[in-house]
Amino acid sequence: MKKELATALNTYLANMGVMYIKLHNLHWNVVGSDFKQVHEYLETLYDAMAGVLDEVAELLKMQGEQPLASLKDYLAAASIQELPSAELRSREVLRIVQADLTLLRDQAQQIRADAAADDVYAVVSMMEEHLAQYNKTLWFVEAMQK
Repeated sequence: MKKELATALNTYLANMGVMYIKLHNLHWNVVGSDFKQVHEYLETLYDAMAGVLDEVAELLKMQGEQPLASLKDYLAAASIQELPSAELRSREVLRIVQADLTLLRDQAQQIRADAAADDVYAVVSMMEEHLAQYNKTLWFVEAMQK
């Protein structure tokens, strides 16, 4: 695996790590008439994200690379931003989630293309799975905002 691909995977991992914590923040601080639905849906998202974090880190290890593994490292590498701890209306929460998931999806598409160019099929396969899940999740989040 080329160093550029490993760096891209670590940035992806960092974004997921920040998103994982951010989803907890949103889960705890969402308010509105559809609180229960959004609160519970956010929990399903962060539960799923935990498995994806592990999957990407293990892939990096299998390729002889060191995955980022601290919040400090995640924050330094991530393009997804933290949020302050504060109540947010459910519509705003869903907008934030949609924007961050779109960023992760776009990042996965680029990683997939780069890995395909370098014949790193384990990464291609993983990113294809992630892309399918992002597209489905984004469809859900968009439908919840209508």
